[in-house]
Amino acid sequence: MNNHSSRTSDFILLGLSSNPQMQKPLFDIFFIMYLVTMVGNVLIILVIHSDSRLHTPMYFFLSNLSFMDICFTTVIVPKMLVNLLSETKTISYVGCLVQMYFFMALGNTDSYLLASMAIDRLVAICNPLHYDVVMRPHRCLFMLLGSCTISHLHALFRVLLMSRLSFCASHVIKHFFCDTQPVLKLSCSDTSSSQIVVMTETLAVIVTPFLCILFSYLRIIVTVLRIPSAAGKWKAFSTCGSHLTVVVLFYGSIIYVYFRPLSMYSVVKDRVATVMYTVVTPMMNPFIYSLRNKDIKRGLKKLMCKVHS
Repeated sequence: MNNHSSRTSDFILLGLSSNPQMQKPLFDIFFIMYLVTMVGNVLIILVIHSDSRLHTPMYFFLSNLSFMDICFTTVIVPKMLVNLLSETKTISYVGCLVQMYFFMALGNTDSYLLASMAIDRLVAICNPLHYDVVMRPHRCLFMLLGSCTISHLHALFRVLLMSRLSFCASHVIKHFFCDTQPVLKLSCSDTSSSQIVVMTETLAVIVTPFLCILFSYLRIIVTVLRIPSAAGKWKAFSTCGSHLTVVVLFYGSIIYVYFRPLSMYSVVKDRVATVMYTVVTPMMNPFIYSLRNKDIKRGLKKLMCKVHS
């Protein structure tokens, strides 16, 4: 099969399970999770935008994180739901690259937004007197635009790299969406150079915000430990708890999936880990940020009152 024909053929997405009896239950589970994700994140956005007291840098980044989570999940889950009820389970070559592009672009934007939120907490706790000066609205907007730009350039580079590969034999992707590792596995081209570039570039793009988060929390811990009262320490740490929980969920699964050689790729384990950051984390974010957040709870009550009035 020549390059042209191999590149224009459809791929087959095996999904989460090849067992026919599991398709309907899996559809029901992920459909409910998708609805919860949509409703939860839309509510977070509406609450933040409807309450002027929540027009602060922290909630600016949170509302944008919720929007990115909506887009991020929508890139993957609807196609997965269709395939669960379909017998063909195909995705076109172009559709596969488009899905891969938006998956990487939106996923990386999430990563940079989490880093921006860590910086926000760092300034709020370590330099509170200069918080309003440092975290000005135009700087927050610049951080958001920078996050989007870097992430989309990264995704474009990766997709252009993948588009140069040929797929001569199997077109069966052992995954529920077009991710880099399972697609690389199918290529009959020499992928050694691609793997090196992908690993190097992924390290540069993903590790940068992770190190930023790590540095921010190290500074926060040092500052908080200097607070004399236990109540003061708890109050400072409590403002970071939700963010830190999301960071652990998001980066834990990403590190497990992507920071390993292709030879160590495991289909079943990686599917479970991928579900964590593509479906579970976006669904959990609204609950994590609202359950112990008095500002969000107050804003939600205010929004409900507006709806019923």
